[in-house]
Amino acid sequence: MFGTLQRDAPPVRLSPNYPEPPAAAIPTEDSANFAEQPKLMSAALVKAAKQFDALVAALPLSEGGEDAQVKRIAELQAENDAVGQELQRQLEAAEKELKQVQELFSQAADNCLNLKKPD
Repeated sequence: MFGTLQRDAPPVRLSPNYPEPPAAAIPTEDSANFAEQPKLMSAALVKAAKQFDALVAALPLSEGGEDAQVKRIAELQAENDAVGQELQRQLEAAEKELKQVQELFSQAADNCLNLKKPD
């Protein structure tokens, strides 16, 4: 944010002993919007803060303290392990079935090639 302000800020006289900074011949769109940038940035910051607060408010409250959370984590881990084992069994069954289908396809392809008349 500060880099943007420094980059887009109009020149400022540092001391009466220094010459006047050169004026821009044609005001650019960036310099024209310079006055609006702090307002836009402030509005974006406020909006982000409100969104953050809304997200924090939507989080479930922990009930029962740390011991209850540890117990719940252990339960969820056990459930995850059980589901993982079931998925592994299903994967192994699917791989076995795939091998059977591939063997049957290979046999069918061989049978089709053997039935073809030689030219």
